[in-house]
Amino acid sequence: MISNEEILEKVDEAIDSAPERGFQENVDMAINLKNIDLSDPNNRVDLEIVLPNGLGKDVKVCVMGNSAQMLNVENADKKITPEELEKLGEDKSEARSLAKEIDFFLAEADLMPKIGKILGPILGPRGKMPDPIRPGDEVEPKIDRLKNTVKLRSGESSTFHTMVGKVDLGEEKIAENINTMLKRLERALPQARQNIDSIHIKTTMGPSVELI
Repeated sequence: MISNEEILEKVDEAIDSAPERGFQENVDMAINLKNIDLSDPNNRVDLEIVLPNGLGKDVKVCVMGNSAQMLNVENADKKITPEELEKLGEDKSEARSLAKEIDFFLAEADLMPKIGKILGPILGPRGKMPDPIRPGDEVEPKIDRLKNTVKLRSGESSTFHTMVGKVDLGEEKIAENINTMLKRLERALPQARQNIDSIHIKTTMGPSVELI
């Protein structure tokens, strides 16, 4: 696999070749797979990767439940009670807005069947079904970890994309994030590096730079 030094060179190239913009751009990565049957769900990429440097942006986490374990957490961006969950079932527009706003969900394990019924059709296809929280679980550390986490999902497509960091995170930290993601991706693929056709990186509005 490509070294961290080589990744850093490519990140520098992608950022340096991008024209100046009046907003803070993302650095995104496009992954192309080969020799893998993604019609088989067992072969699809569906990873949550904890990044060493985060994304440099606010990752939002919502908790669902009515226990003190959930309601007393201080680092959640949103809290939803069972009563509020019922209301979301009656307002699909609000439910879709929630799915768009929130990156990760945590929910009391006992509430998961109801969430599946009410929000499953909206959260499921987006890969955002909640992680279950059981009595005794420490919730705040889970939230802290999720705020440095990125999802890598292929679905049935051999080409898929992910953000690897905001430009102002800095080239070295972005390169470290990419290195972490590629190592995890290789471990998840049946034939490791042999299943990767190509990988490109680019800023939001900049030209694509071949990484692999």
